Amino acid sequence: MPTYEYECRKCGHRFERFQSITAAALKTCPKCKGRVARLLSGGAGIIFKGSGFYQTDYKKTSPAPHAGEKSGEKKVDRGKSEAKADKPAK
Repeated sequence: MPTYEYECRKCGHRFERFQSITAAALKTCPKCKGRVARLLSGGAGIIFKGSGFYQTDYKKTSPAPHAGEKSGEKKVDRGKSEAKADKPAK
């Protein structure tokens, strides 16, 4: 349920009321019984609590390394290098 802010047109008293969206707007000031106007509000800001919000919730993860590979290790095509090693040097 949202909080609405009101201002009295007669005495200038400002106050807030916690009301349902479907509830009718207030018409009278609680202090002087004058007419009130409901004010437009910017609403509440977003509050991020805790550390690592991005890291724990929205960070894209890198794919897991293949079996037998260490993280950061380059993949080497061993088929070609072994073939060269089998031939005697000239």
